[in-house]
Amino acid sequence: MKHSPILNLKEGKVRGRIRKLDNGKEFYSFKGIPYAQPPVGSLRFKAPLPPKPWSHVLDAAEHGATCPQWDMVALKFRKGEENCLFINVYTPTLQTDSKLPVMVYIHEGGFQSGSGNERMYGPNFLIRHDVILVTFNYRLELLGLLCLDTPEVPGNAGMKDMVAALRWVQNNIKQFGGDPDNVTIFGESGGAVSVTYLMLSPMAQGLFHKAIAQSGSCIADYAIDVNPVQRAFRVGKVLGKDTTDPYELLTYLQSLPAEKLLYLTLKTATKREKLGGLPIVFTPVVEKRFGDNEVFLPEDPLDIMLSGKYNPVPLITGYTSSEGAVTLNDVIPKLDFINNCPSLLVPKDIYIKITEDKALEFGERIKQFYWGDRDLTADDVEIIADLESDIHFVMATYRTADYFSKYCKHTFLYRFDLKTELNWISKYFGLPPVKGVPHVDELFYIFSSELKRDTYDKHPELHKYVYLMTKLWTNFAKTRYLYVSHL
Repeated sequence: MKHSPILNLKEGKVRGRIRKLDNGKEFYSFKGIPYAQPPVGSLRFKAPLPPKPWSHVLDAAEHGATCPQWDMVALKFRKGEENCLFINVYTPTLQTDSKLPVMVYIHEGGFQSGSGNERMYGPNFLIRHDVILVTFNYRLELLGLLCLDTPEVPGNAGMKDMVAALRWVQNNIKQFGGDPDNVTIFGESGGAVSVTYLMLSPMAQGLFHKAIAQSGSCIADYAIDVNPVQRAFRVGKVLGKDTTDPYELLTYLQSLPAEKLLYLTLKTATKREKLGGLPIVFTPVVEKRFGDNEVFLPEDPLDIMLSGKYNPVPLITGYTSSEGAVTLNDVIPKLDFINNCPSLLVPKDIYIKITEDKALEFGERIKQFYWGDRDLTADDVEIIADLESDIHFVMATYRTADYFSKYCKHTFLYRFDLKTELNWISKYFGLPPVKGVPHVDELFYIFSSELKRDTYDKHPELHKYVYLMTKLWTNFAKTRYLYVSHL
């Protein structure tokens, strides 16, 4: 049937849909394809296993289930399903000899929220440039990032989901008209952190060939947990199992319904984590090696980055002009603590290596640089936004560009400072107005998000900016260079 294209993948047959872009051009959509076995029962918290073959024709018309989570945008629980490891592919052709560039997007959400669904990540803007867009779900928060330092649960299960998705792309993307030897991974925020981790991971070697990291880096303060096992035991205590035996804890956590394992970030955060820093604590970890088990992250990410022992692919990295504005509603109620204890401002990787007296000294120096001798007030939104931008995003981005550029021949650094009706975050969260562009807002110039459908329709003049952003990103995916020949 014309409207039901069927492809024969490695695991079995899938039926997609023919859809149309705004300009009338047709494209093909395949959604909700399993790229790994359901991580349920005894597989909960463990590395993903390859998907089992199927004998029927799998209907790929709709997205698969989202992973259980606390939705950071909607500010509510989404029960989802643990059987959530699904991948989506959007392509302008099904000619297997087309060798189109492939762009694999890793969604944001601080490792605790989000999905690859097209409510946020519509394909229309990107695939009109003759690339293939791939999006997917991965396990979140405790379900994806529990670490017990045991062979069964060494940590990073959600990161290994990403590797499994990229392996699926290598095995199957040719059937969608894609080139497995020209894959670009890209992501924003937590997705950008993941992109930079994948560059460092031995598990991801050879699975992609270019990378774009928007507003995030694996060397940012919030991007790694240095005491994950202690956090796991705190999880047990919160949930009713006060034990220091990792196997006893694992058995207990596998016995609970998934909804009991959500929104544990603040409940297990330390006092310092609650008062300073982003509300993100379930993150990747440096793994212990157990026998022949694959290890996602064998060493501290900064050490790997400085050593050059990683996949030095062409890279774009950058940030928005006021990243930290997105934290204003969280930070302003904590100003008394910040004014009285400026050591909270000291980056974590420095704080854990110095005395408290030295931390106080460094904190005072940061305070003097940003706002001097007086106390910060709720009116100082520009100062707070600049401070939070630098601490959580800008500093790590510059360091990342600098360190990677030593080994990545093509490294580009950008700063996004465009404000139009497409910018969304400030209005949605009721943030105090700032001059620059907050975290996340550039995504609406890259994806045809359902959240901004009316804006795209009412303001056709904005499509020139959408074209510019998508042309930059897709030209990089095609050529490894960042350029636009014409508008």
